[in-house]
Amino acid sequence: MATYLVTGGAGFIGSNVCRELLAQNHTVKVLDNFATGRRENLAEIAGDIELFEVDIRDAEGIQPAFKGVDYVLHQGALPSVPRSVKDPVATTEVNVNGTLNVLTAARDAGVKRVVMASSSSIYGSNPELPKHEGMRPMPISPYAASKLANEAYAAACTHVYGLETVCLRYFNVFGPRQDPKSQYAAVIPIFVTALLKGERPTIFGDGEQSRDFSYVANVIQANLKASTAEGGAGQAFNIACGNRISLNELVRELNEIIGTNIDPIHTDPRPGDVKHSLADISAARETFGYSPAVDVRQGLEKVVDWYREIVDQG
Repeated sequence: MATYLVTGGAGFIGSNVCRELLAQNHTVKVLDNFATGRRENLAEIAGDIELFEVDIRDAEGIQPAFKGVDYVLHQGALPSVPRSVKDPVATTEVNVNGTLNVLTAARDAGVKRVVMASSSSIYGSNPELPKHEGMRPMPISPYAASKLANEAYAAACTHVYGLETVCLRYFNVFGPRQDPKSQYAAVIPIFVTALLKGERPTIFGDGEQSRDFSYVANVIQANLKASTAEGGAGQAFNIACGNRISLNELVRELNEIIGTNIDPIHTDPRPGDVKHSLADISAARETFGYSPAVDVRQGLEKVVDWYREIVDQG
């Protein structure tokens, strides 16, 4: 068994990753400043993890968390395209400077490999579909630019210092513990909770924009496989399902699962949003055996059940 450090471990993806690591009997450390992560996400596993409450911008403060760590799963970030448009400086300070601190601390502690959360947003306005790793990145938001900068630093650390890094370009991840109440909440928890309450969900634009949604279990699998794979160091990989649906189709699917018939409200498109997204996942499959185990429909059914309990509890 290995020792893992999960940065951003109190967040949606990070907390789900921690649960799977514990289920596989690994030793788990969590580093989080709870700026966007939630303490309740860790409540039921608090006794099984070692928590370091510190900001990744604190280069010295984060160093103790890395002692004795085999693998770092770097999920810590200031998420959201709209948030980055509103405050690009904060996004850069956390996502770029903070990530460089994580990479440096991992290097100095002798960590075997750092697996980092990147984003499909780095492809930006490039219209080519499906998105593949050989495409030219064309970020159209500060968030996307920060993730692309992270990938460059990760590759540089691999080539200059010998610190193995793998970047995973997530495509629209969803699942339990994703906060629907946040000002910058993702679309699926917002849609699900609205429909469960009998309310009309809001779509920015005409709803024909499409996404390659991926249930969080697929992302967890990718992180664990990428951390111990023989190949892939210094590279970036798409992580998704390799299928896409439009937001209008998403609302129809959710109505069918929940048993409602509620039309969405359409409003103006948001700046920085990408129109279409679809992943070519062949590189991750070939390099470290990634294969999405949960398709979108199965994931939506699971997440509806989870949010139904939350809504019923008020």
